[in-house]
Amino acid sequence: MRRRDFITLLGGAAAWPVVGRAQQGERMRRIGVLMHLAADDPEAQARIAAFLQGLQAAGWEVGRNIRVDTRWSTGDLPQLRKDATELVALNPDVILAGIGATAPVLAQTTQTVPVVLAQALDPVGAGYVDSMARPGGNVTGFIQFEYSLSGKWLELLKEIAPRVGRVGVLREPGPAAIGQWAIVQAVAQSMGVEAKPVGLPNATAIERDITEFSRGQNGGLVVLVSAASFVHRDLIIALAAQHRLPAAYSHRSFVASGGLISYGADLSGNYRRAAGYVDRILKGEKPANLPVQAPTKYELVINLKTAKALGLEVPPTLLARADEVIE
Repeated sequence: MRRRDFITLLGGAAAWPVVGRAQQGERMRRIGVLMHLAADDPEAQARIAAFLQGLQAAGWEVGRNIRVDTRWSTGDLPQLRKDATELVALNPDVILAGIGATAPVLAQTTQTVPVVLAQALDPVGAGYVDSMARPGGNVTGFIQFEYSLSGKWLELLKEIAPRVGRVGVLREPGPAAIGQWAIVQAVAQSMGVEAKPVGLPNATAIERDITEFSRGQNGGLVVLVSAASFVHRDLIIALAAQHRLPAAYSHRSFVASGGLISYGADLSGNYRRAAGYVDRILKGEKPANLPVQAPTKYELVINLKTAKALGLEVPPTLLARADEVIE
């Protein structure tokens, strides 16, 4: 395996906070973290570790001058709302929002506590901010990708699996899914590929719909960015392998778990950058004046073992462009 960046996990703790006393004369600041993933999810832990590394680099240390309160809730919206309410009630100086519904839930819960988004999808379209350049309220942060990237997944799928003539596009409801679907649909039309939307309401429906889709010829999958696809990633990867469906994903964690190919942002990098915004807010800057930013790096990852199992020969030109190759 080769990779341009390696993320070191801090301790592997499944939940924070760590409580301690501030040094004499130093004020203890409070940071809330709202995650919509399981506490024991390795990828979630890597993101939290990156966030804490970013804070440490800025001079913030858990137990010395900051306390971090984290809440986890996987696919449970009522619990997520409860967690958001609890975090806001703690009167934190700032809250970090993770994947999926954390952003809208926090936007509904508070209009005063500063919120930093680590991997937002469409904060302008969803109404959390006025504009990318001037958020204008209590919410700012970093987006996970730009909609134009959505077509790249289908392009890569066709490059690694030229026979694909039908593609199942896995998405969950919401503005972000509409934007991604529109781009994929346009690219599919230009390539002469039939695109069919596939919902992600629950595991049973996912298994049923992918199995039904696989009965046709020359099928493949494109998995759009969503909390649901991430929560169900092991099932999706297993079904793609079972039905011999080449699939393109938005993040390397899918490929590390057995998926074929991915292209997407270094999300741990987003969490480090979010720590920089938290630092600036703790030092007195306002979220309204901090522009929402796009990722600075995207990674192309290929799993050669999966390609071989699907009977695919990866073009040398595609291998040469890869940031990471898993063998």
